[in-house]
Formats: sequence, C-alpha cells, structure tokens
Amino acid sequence: MLGEWRDQGNKAGSAGLAAGIRLLLFDGQLAPGTTLPAERELAATLGVSRTLVASAWDQLREEGLIVSRRGSGSRTTLPASPANELFPERFQPLDLATAAPGALPGVGLAVDAVRGAFALELSRHGYLGYGIDILRERLAQRFTARGLPTTPDQILVTNGAHHALALVLRAMTNPGDRVLVEQPTYNNALEAIRSAYAMPVPVPMPEEGWDLEGVEVVLRQAAPRMAYLIVDFQNPTGRRLDSEGRERLAAILRRARTPTVVDETLVELDLDGDPLDGPPPMACFEQDLVITVGSASKSHWGGLRLGWVRATEEVIGRLAASRRAFDLGSPVFEQLVLAHLYADPEPMLRERRAEMAANRTVLVNALAEYCPDWSFDVPRGGLSLWCELPAPIGTRIAVAAQSVGVRVAPASRFSVHGGLDRRLRLPYTLPAQSLVEAVRRLATVAAGVTGSPGTLGSDGLIPVA
Repeated sequence: MLGEWRDQGNKAGSAGLAAGIRLLLFDGQLAPGTTLPAERELAATLGVSRTLVASAWDQLREEGLIVSRRGSGSRTTLPASPANELFPERFQPLDLATAAPGALPGVGLAVDAVRGAFALELSRHGYLGYGIDILRERLAQRFTARGLPTTPDQILVTNGAHHALALVLRAMTNPGDRVLVEQPTYNNALEAIRSAYAMPVPVPMPEEGWDLEGVEVVLRQAAPRMAYLIVDFQNPTGRRLDSEGRERLAAILRRARTPTVVDETLVELDLDGDPLDGPPPMACFEQDLVITVGSASKSHWGGLRLGWVRATEEVIGRLAASRRAFDLGSPVFEQLVLAHLYADPEPMLRERRAEMAANRTVLVNALAEYCPDWSFDVPRGGLSLWCELPAPIGTRIAVAAQSVGVRVAPASRFSVHGGLDRRLRLPYTLPAQSLVEAVRRLATVAAGVTGSPGTLGSDGLIPVA
C-alpha cells in the first residue's frame, strides 16, 4: 500500500513514511481503527531501522492520526480538525473520489418487473459462464444500433468492466508483458494491469486530443503485448476521439498487430448529443484486434455490478475458458434486471444524460464562483472535469480535504509514475446542492494550502438548466 516509498535517511525517511501512512488514511485506504504493524515488524519488512519507524509513529501521534496503547499496539484514527469549525459539526461526507452516480429510478421498477422471469430461473443451476441469453441478445442489439453489427455469440457478460479487463489481461498477457496506456488514464485499470504482473507503458496525452504518433512510436519501440485505451470521454480528461482519429488509430494497431482493449464504460453519457449519432465504435475500424468492454455502472447503477466484453467469437471463447479461474458466471437476477432495462434503453439513458448535463453546469458554475483560478475544458460527455490548478498542490488539497469531509482522488493515481500534482479530477455525480457545498469546502482547503483566499468571481457562468 505504501507503493514506491523508500528510505532516504532517518529524517527524510521518517517524514516520508509518515506522509505515506497519512495519505492512505485520508484517502480511505486505511480505515480509522486499523491496527498497524508493530514497529519492529514494519522496520524489518521495509528494510529500515526501527528508529525511523518510531520517529514516523511519533509524528503521526502528534497529529492525532494514530493512538497507541501498551500491549495493544497502534491503530489509526481521525482527529477533530479546526477546519470543522467552518462547517456544521456533523457535516455529511461528500465523495468526489468516485465518479459514479446513484441508481436511476427505473432500476427499482425493473427489479419488480423481472420477478416472474427470475422464478423460472430458480429451477436451473444458475451457472452461466457467458451470461443469460436475453441480456447477450439485447447488448448485441445495442452495439448493432450504434453501427457495429454484433451477434450474441460475440458478447460475454461480466461483473463490471473492471472484471472484464482483468479477464482479458489474464487470457492475453503474461507476467512481465507491457501494456500500452494513455497518461493520464483510469486509475483502477492501472491497478488491474499491475495485478496481472504486467507493466503499463504510458503515452502522454497532449494539450488536446491524442498523440497518435506517440502511440505508434511506443508500439514500435516497446512492443507491448496489449493496449488499453478509452476513446469515448476519456477518464479523466473527458476527451473523445473523432472518426478520423479512430481510423488512424486502427491502422496503427493493425500494423503493430496489437490486441487492444477499448473501454466504453462512458460511451452512453454523451451529454451534448446522441450516442447513436456519435463516432462509430473502435471495433468498426478493426474487428479482429479490438476488444470492447463496457458497463452498466455509470449509465444505470454501479450496484448491479454488471459489464460485458464484445469481441470475436474466438476471443469470447478464450475469455470464457479463462474465467473459470475467477468465477463461474455473473448473478442471474441482476442480469435479468439489466436485460429488462435494455429492452428499451433510450428513455432511461436520456434521463441520465439530462441529469448529468445539469450537474455538469452546476459544477462549472460553482468552480467559477469559488475557485476562479482553476481552469478546465468542459467535456461533451462523461462524468468529471479534469481541473488544472494554479500551483502543484493537488495532493495536498486531496489530503487536507478529508478534514472537511470531502474525498478527492489525488491526480497521481491516474498516472503510471505519479506526478500530475497540478491536476484534480472532480466528478459531477453528486446532487447539485452537494456539488456546490463540496466546491465551497475545497476552496477553503485550497486557500489554506496556498495561504491566499483568492477572489470570488462569476464571469463565464453557465445558466443552470
């Protein structure tokens, strides 16, 4: 969990260790009340002196982040912060680290609607490695409607898009293989690649669009076994690759013969248009090499925990065989619910897009008022803004924001080698009032970090729909 922390001498090393524990705690990776390793044990594991660990523990005790009791060891805690005096004593925590909205109202209705179909399934064994037929048929129909003719045999239902990526990595890479990724990119995808003992190889995103020439150079020089790309409302930048760019990218992949996972988790969230009128799916330009993964988590609800893979029948067969080492299929009831939602998907998807477009406007306006020196491009779709800060203070803001009840993911998580400290990803998935309150708290935190309160402004506000 401490990542690439290294001992840099007693003084720097103890401060670095304390900072690593502090970030894990404030980022929610170490829950309050977690028992920490004994000083001697941790020192041996890290290959440092016990004095260094003891010094780090002393710093954290002074900050009120750990408490120790003789005979019981040390455990993590969260202190009462003076910053809380600026807000109600028991303010509700606001999560800007997770870019996922709550469930659409129609999800609950779908649960009631499929009870009869579920009763019919109870007499069967329920182990469906490829997914239930009706859901595979409807997902295939959706791909076809978007311009990519697809049969149910080209669909594998998974436990989310993240699970889908893990399956592809297991089936198509070996330990030590390289995987080309954009930088920045989806942080959990990087974790999946590393968990497969593969090495992510980044191609930096330029100021605008994609560096397709850079992709070609990396494919030629690093010879990655696979690539992972998000060409629809890229997470976290929000960019979308146009049809001409997709055609060029497909030609590059074809020349290198590189299998590529294209993550379409956000494709249905075209907030300024109709997904059916958008650029064709990447697989339209390269059927054999492109493996498309998608999910209902952003469009409908993450709690369904369902996603899918769209690929050639041969690849789907390989993935289904490899899957047996992970699980034996996705939950049947949730699949029936999603199949019902995809019987006529557009009405609910239009509702989701309208909701997120309104939230995007609220967040843009709140940032203009409370954080006027933060800059960003307003994306045409997706779920977040990729903000540029006036100074490299992103990680300090992410850590300090915990004290005012706001969770923000440090931008370093979206990078292969860390950094990006002038950036923050801010999702607009919370209710409008919560978004404004979260930005207000972040502005207070940023002022504390920079030592300057800044100025409030209203130029360039977008009218709230």
